Amino acid sequence: MNHVVGLDIGGANLKAAHSDGSCRSRPFAIWQSPDKLGNELQELIGDWLPCRALAVTMTAELADCFATKAEGVDRILASVESLAGDIPVSVWQTGGEFVSPDFAREFPLLTAAANWHALATFVGRMAPRGRSLLIDIGTTTCDIIPIENGLPMPTGRTDLERLQSGELVYSGVRRTPVCAVAHSVPLGEGYVQLAAELFATMLDVYLLTGDIAENASDCETANGRAATVEFAHDRLARAICGDRAEVSLDEARGIASFLADVQQQRLAGGLNRVLAGNDRPVESVLVSGSGSFLARRLVESHPKLSGATVHQLTEIFSPEVGEAACAFALAKLGDEQIYEAFTGRVSID
Repeated sequence: MNHVVGLDIGGANLKAAHSDGSCRSRPFAIWQSPDKLGNELQELIGDWLPCRALAVTMTAELADCFATKAEGVDRILASVESLAGDIPVSVWQTGGEFVSPDFAREFPLLTAAANWHALATFVGRMAPRGRSLLIDIGTTTCDIIPIENGLPMPTGRTDLERLQSGELVYSGVRRTPVCAVAHSVPLGEGYVQLAAELFATMLDVYLLTGDIAENASDCETANGRAATVEFAHDRLARAICGDRAEVSLDEARGIASFLADVQQQRLAGGLNRVLAGNDRPVESVLVSGSGSFLARRLVESHPKLSGATVHQLTEIFSPEVGEAACAFALAKLGDEQIYEAFTGRVSID
């Protein structure tokens, strides 16, 4: 039990990391069954318990099964505490430190959606001098975090503040409905409106562009059918109220390419807002998340980032760490906290 487990509890996905670098994730729609969170966590990390500590962050408090963020924080932590038993639980806050569950409940807005801050705190060490950025694109959102001399320096702390600053763009590479990216798409000689329904998501777009590999066992899609090119074609055709008989695969690929471009432009808008007002060059960009391929395109296409060195977490650590980077950061930061408590020194592991 000489290890720390990091938990990143999202509204649609649960991610965990062992301080030895092992990472896991599983889909869980908390808004459908919030009372099952404890059981889902047991399935995810039960064989890693007991451990020295659980290091926790969350974004699931925003799920609409909770009346307020404070209620979400409280109930999520209650599930974690029930699982932990006698194992110490430390909760990361956007103030940049671990706190007790009781303290986390007392200041829920510092506890809510703090996973990006933990990641920026950990990976900022890879850029200890000068101006840097962390761009983390996941299934649902994109975080663009300024880093100065290795420390996160965000304009906003809460999701609301970060949406206003451009540091949070609520658009990702899997769960975002295509109708939230564009109002219409090209077809034939003109354009056709997208139906305002959850017929297709950006996962279908990137399956058709080839940026995300097919996975016949993955049915976390808009219609519950497999994450394959065949079914992505069906879903994207349905998004314009058609089917495969009316919309060819080549036409679907053209629509997908258009939607990918529009999403990149939207994310570039957030990036422009983060970079505005500061003419100092960005020396390095740290890239993570299941949408790392899109983050790299953002960097490569932006004139202010042309001289920046790109560090991709999937290459520095592993693809698994890149997918569960926030949980991995928590596990490492939690391991260091315990080391310091016992020795009064900073771990360099």
